[in-house]
Amino acid sequence: MFITFEGIDFSGKSTQCDLLEKYLRQLGRNVVRIREPGGTPISEKIRALLLDKDNRGMIGLTEFLLYSASRAQLVSEVIKPALAEGKTVLCDRYADSSTAYQGFARKLGVENVEKINSLATDGLTADLTIYVDITVEEALRRQAAQDKVSDRMEIEGREFFELVRRGYLHIATINKDRFKVINGMDDINTIQEKIRTIVKEKFGI
Repeated sequence: MFITFEGIDFSGKSTQCDLLEKYLRQLGRNVVRIREPGGTPISEKIRALLLDKDNRGMIGLTEFLLYSASRAQLVSEVIKPALAEGKTVLCDRYADSSTAYQGFARKLGVENVEKINSLATDGLTADLTIYVDITVEEALRRQAAQDKVSDRMEIEGREFFELVRRGYLHIATINKDRFKVINGMDDINTIQEKIRTIVKEKFGI
């Protein structure tokens, strides 16, 4: 069982991923919880490069290829072995992030991005993707209220995040069986209950 979480920055997807992990562990599932970029020693080094604000000059193609390199390492080293052992994998971001962020927002082209996505993931697609959807206005409000320094991706402006959100909603229209849209404007517990219902219906647990 391979479940991924997506959303624009500050959507609350990581919180929801954490809550689902706890729930599945309570059910006795052997859960591997990972994030992108990251999840392996090599991938974490790539993450540091990608999120460092000193690297503001990084072009969109370089950014995408670094994400893809991190993803390839994660799939090979962690995700595929875990699935082969019958474990449940929860991933905070996956290939859809590149389609939305680099394909749409960086304007590299969805078709170009998805070709590299397929190569980087060795064709591995999530069984279920939970997209926590919030407005860009809400994302910016949450960003302003946070008590930490934003990273290189988080400091992009309104227009960028509007394009990212548009990309995600496009993905939702063409992947309706896999890609489930959840209203991230609801309270945390309501969102989690909706996610658990989707998971129960999808996997019969």
